[in-house]
Amino acid sequence: MYFRRFIFTLLSLSILAFMTCPKPADAHAYSASYTKLTADSQQTKLVFTLDTLSIIELIPSIDTNKNFVLEKSEIKKNKHHLEELIEEGLTLDKGNEEQTPTIESMKLVKKENKEFLSTTMTFPAFSPGDTINYNDGFYYHDTATKYVDLITASINGESSEGVLQGKERTWTVLVTEIQQEQGQTAQPDTPQTQPEKPAAAAKPPVEKTSWFSFFKLGMLHILTGYDHLLFLLALLLRKQTFKQYAAIVTSFTIAHSISLSLAVLGWVTLPSRFVEAAIAFSICYVAVENIFRKEIRYRWSITFLFGLIHGLGFATLLKEMAISKSHLAVALINFNLGIEAVQLTIVLLLLPMLAYLYKLRNSGKIVVYGSYAIVALGAIWLFQRIFQ
Repeated sequence: MYFRRFIFTLLSLSILAFMTCPKPADAHAYSASYTKLTADSQQTKLVFTLDTLSIIELIPSIDTNKNFVLEKSEIKKNKHHLEELIEEGLTLDKGNEEQTPTIESMKLVKKENKEFLSTTMTFPAFSPGDTINYNDGFYYHDTATKYVDLITASINGESSEGVLQGKERTWTVLVTEIQQEQGQTAQPDTPQTQPEKPAAAAKPPVEKTSWFSFFKLGMLHILTGYDHLLFLLALLLRKQTFKQYAAIVTSFTIAHSISLSLAVLGWVTLPSRFVEAAIAFSICYVAVENIFRKEIRYRWSITFLFGLIHGLGFATLLKEMAISKSHLAVALINFNLGIEAVQLTIVLLLLPMLAYLYKLRNSGKIVVYGSYAIVALGAIWLFQRIFQ
């Protein structure tokens, strides 16, 4: 009896805490920025795009009307503070020498139903043999904020990508002779004699980018995707056979892997508001099944359907990076593997706990109470994503 009351009280307090939050912006646990670096023989251009909720969080006084929306008038009024924020948070070094930026413009842009502040800066040009060090210090000491900076670069025509997260905040590019030659514009049908390339030019231009950075990005994305985790819990909460559990997890994995790939490749596109609302609805639907269905059968089929929707949600980050086709396969595979590693770990931890739960005398009521709590949380997200 005491255990049951404890569980019920804990779930009730969780719902109450969630419902009394003024706005989702107040609990800003995840932040993503996008950096586009373009360098040629004339100049180096950097476009840094950060979500406006992060801007408001970093400069609270900028939101004068306290509506959690960064407006053009507020940007104009606080331009100096914004420039200071960007210049202190980001540095671009030639070796160990910091380069002085010129801020060309600041403007609001919209990505996947979210507003961002896009800042365009120019730096002096880099020469072959120079090392470009890009450093991002945003949220470096704030462990509560899971911040990532997603980088795409074109150095004299050669593309590369990178992910900065956690304590790894420096991204390095070596400008080589190969890049300089690829950056030159050749006349059509005009044969060119290539100069002899030094041995050092055969080194890869990007030293910091690796498959593991996308693997970690996938892990972070699922760990901060509380709606995806809640959906997974709802799927497993009702007592089922091991064969049924295996079918559910496999179905979810296959489905979201398919839709994630199709979305990143640009073959499937749906409005982000619809996708996010559908994810919230999927949580409610499965939890209601837990409450009212006497027998859970063929759950793998509905899991596959909803898994396709969740995969579209997973794809948001990689879509915005605009990764070059030559690098897309590696990034996509390792991002998905990161998601799967965390998902499998969570399932392996949950199943023994659920097995113990089912042995309790009041396990049926605990499952029902838990499902009611999941329905409530899913309904709150559904309402927010439809009407906000």
